[in-house]
Amino acid sequence: MNPTKPRLYPRGADLLHNPLLNKGTGFTEAEREALDLRGLLPSRVATLAQQTERVLRNVRGQPTALSKYRYLTGLLDRNTTLFYRLVIDNLDEIMPIIYTPTVGQACQQYGHVFRQARGLFIGINDRGRVVDILRNWPYTDVRIIVVTDGERILGLGDLGANGMGIPIGKLALYTACAGVHPASCLPITLDVGTNNQALLDDPLYIGLPQKRERGEAYDAFVEEFILAAQYLYPRAIVQFEDFGNMNAFRLLRKYRDRICTFDDDIQGTAAVALAGVYSALRLTGGRLADQRFVFLGAGEAGIGIGDLIVTALENEGLSESEARRCCWFVDSKGLVVASRGDLAEHKRPFAHDHAFIPDLQAAVEALKPTALIGVSGVGSTFTRPIVETMARINQRPIIFALSNPTSKAECTAEQAYTWTDGRAVFASGSPFDPVTVAGQTFVPGQGNNAYIFPGVGLGVIACGATRITDEMFYAAAKTLAGLVHEGDLALGRIYPALDQIRQVSAAIGVAVARVAYANHLATIPEPDDLLKAVRAQMYDPIYESYV
Repeated sequence: MNPTKPRLYPRGADLLHNPLLNKGTGFTEAEREALDLRGLLPSRVATLAQQTERVLRNVRGQPTALSKYRYLTGLLDRNTTLFYRLVIDNLDEIMPIIYTPTVGQACQQYGHVFRQARGLFIGINDRGRVVDILRNWPYTDVRIIVVTDGERILGLGDLGANGMGIPIGKLALYTACAGVHPASCLPITLDVGTNNQALLDDPLYIGLPQKRERGEAYDAFVEEFILAAQYLYPRAIVQFEDFGNMNAFRLLRKYRDRICTFDDDIQGTAAVALAGVYSALRLTGGRLADQRFVFLGAGEAGIGIGDLIVTALENEGLSESEARRCCWFVDSKGLVVASRGDLAEHKRPFAHDHAFIPDLQAAVEALKPTALIGVSGVGSTFTRPIVETMARINQRPIIFALSNPTSKAECTAEQAYTWTDGRAVFASGSPFDPVTVAGQTFVPGQGNNAYIFPGVGLGVIACGATRITDEMFYAAAKTLAGLVHEGDLALGRIYPALDQIRQVSAAIGVAVARVAYANHLATIPEPDDLLKAVRAQMYDPIYESYV
């Protein structure tokens, strides 16, 4: 024992109030004596396993999903190690609470249940002093920043500063799913106002009560944030999250070749969807080049998936134009075609020469897709006639209802399986319970970005990559699809079980790092055993001795 070691830590109540160091009743007798904790804790020392069992019972005793979310947020605020031990050991049960679908409800009520700030809120009224605000963050070795401006939170729209629940939830998954140390994670909300009138009229709204800033002032504010983040945290990934379409594509184009950044709504969603397609083809047969995809929704997620499918098809030998002809989009006005004069820039590469079709039902009838992918953010849009048409023209129709949260899903798992007599290959963005049709039980796959982005971040950190490329997301998708076992497919599940997600993240981390090394983007020398090096980066929530 090193008698000077306790002096490195806070003591007494200060130690108990530090969530990264606090063990609660898990402090040993020796630690209580050395760190002035006598009398501040109940007498009995508990193991981490005993504490985990206690808090799990408390979670299960909460009456609603939102109250469970609040309880878990409180736990994270007081004991980080215990929180992540609970999450990792019970990921199937806890992940839908700390992320989709419950996090959407939490964001909607964020200002009303606000208790303690997590992360940094940087307002546009803070222009000129953003670097000083970033300096207020207590941890200096930041490796991942998840930043939002709250304009497009899941499928719920503009929630302004209330959208902070998303960066917090994403970073919790970085730690739980890929072992990125919690002290290396920084959630940030750029508060530029909101156009949600209900929030502007709400006296309990926590953000700036003004309309959203646009134009040059907005761009200058984001630029100041990027420069400040790079100055203080030069090794950090900046992940753009839940920005509106008008800014998301533009910001990604602007910064992707300047800094280590990506947009999870565009690129992470694309990778998890492509992985699902590869797995689905093992059930349906045929090559990727033989598929025709119809997307409902032509925003960040849809165009991101389309672009990555094009990349995959080009790798299989198709030209870019041939690859793009495999992907067709239906937006709120109808089929995206070249003759339309109202198309945003990001839709134009997929605007084909074809007669205009005003609705999804007619588009499915005319185009006869093998796969229908919903990323519209509008619930119940895959109607029974549409799904039944997919089943009529395909022996095994691929139907992905990827919009979040659950209320925004284009159809439910039960509907997809029932309306196709159990022939659909289904995936959703939010979790659905198993479905039994004609005596066969199907376990629907959840196309959750948590399968992708934590592993990508882990790989970038492990090799010190300076940029994040589309090739990395393609490699991540291929890796994820390769980890789906025959037993998963037999259940209709096209993604690995969630309890395997840390192994999945490690494998994706290796694949991403290999791309970085191959393209001279890594700054850390390549180790002899890359998997061992990646795993060595992964935080494991256990109590360390302080004496």
